[in-house]
Amino acid sequence: MAGTKARRVALWAGAVIAVLLLAVVGGGFFVAHEMKARVLETLGPLGSVEDIDVGYARITLSHVRLRGPKGWPTDDTLRAERVTVNVDMRALLSHRVHLQHVTVDGFYLSVARLPDGRIELLPNLRQSTREAQAGSSEAAAHAQEDRLIDHVTFERGVMEFFDESVQTPPYKVLISDARANVDNLHLPALAEPTKLDMSGSIKGPSHTGTVAFNGWMKIASRDSQTHTTLRNVDIATLDPYLLKKAGARTAVTGGTLDLTLDATVHNYQIHAPGSVTLNRLQLSDDGNPLDTFLTIPTKIAIAALKNHDQIKLDFELDGDLRDPKFSLNESLMKKLAAGFAKAVGVNPEGVAKNTGGVLKSIGDTLKNLFGK
Repeated sequence: MAGTKARRVALWAGAVIAVLLLAVVGGGFFVAHEMKARVLETLGPLGSVEDIDVGYARITLSHVRLRGPKGWPTDDTLRAERVTVNVDMRALLSHRVHLQHVTVDGFYLSVARLPDGRIELLPNLRQSTREAQAGSSEAAAHAQEDRLIDHVTFERGVMEFFDESVQTPPYKVLISDARANVDNLHLPALAEPTKLDMSGSIKGPSHTGTVAFNGWMKIASRDSQTHTTLRNVDIATLDPYLLKKAGARTAVTGGTLDLTLDATVHNYQIHAPGSVTLNRLQLSDDGNPLDTFLTIPTKIAIAALKNHDQIKLDFELDGDLRDPKFSLNESLMKKLAAGFAKAVGVNPEGVAKNTGGVLKSIGDTLKNLFGK
């Protein structure tokens, strides 16, 4: 009797274990299907992925591509050899999305700055979300779900920065050897501080410099506190930010730039003290009287630089980011121009008079040319 009872208990236990295993396997297939569906929904019509491998608590995407929307300055907004996502399975089984770690390896990322100064990053993801919401009530519900991403790591990448705020077509800056970390993304509200840390290299005609950016940002409100550094960057790569040229040839023939900027934004008010150091700056004069360096006519700037191997310019930027008349580029250039003139011993009033005389001479020449 005791043996029969023991066998009966063992059979019941085996049956329970079998049912539990079937439930786990069935649940696993359901979760895998749900994961794949969510990935494809996120990529949208502009995205593609060569392979999606779903394991326990991990998704691996191979050869991911997000094409740029109409009007984007290049073909793709993102490419990645591999994207690995570690998923909190307990949260997913409770119908919550909690990604513990996302690793983007071997990536290309393009960033656009619009004429009004706004930064655009991965716009097709937002576009895909809007299209999905419009076409499916389920997708619309997914977009409103609370989603938490603990860590995102970008490794072995290249970033391309297209800046239309300084010229058209957009000026391009390439950042190689790029790495970045993003911590605490809480969607869809994005109201909590998100920590950012990025570094890379900027290769110029004669020097390879480094760029680093770190701090935190509340994406929804734009409140932030960030620290930016540039070291040993070839000044020629920053031509459009420093030079106003009428001719076709660059005026910078040598020199490097170091920059430090600490920026705080609160309630759309920015306060950003910083410094720029120009090392061994060399300019060329192509004879065009309208060419300027930091608003000073190139000819005058060259003469003033003969006794200056290094020039350090301190500045403070303050303004209202909601004010359409406020431009970070313009404000920074004005501060640097005033500091540069003072550092090299050029009288700004004399420069203004000189520039006015040059313009008058050009005007007189045109009058004689056209007989008016």
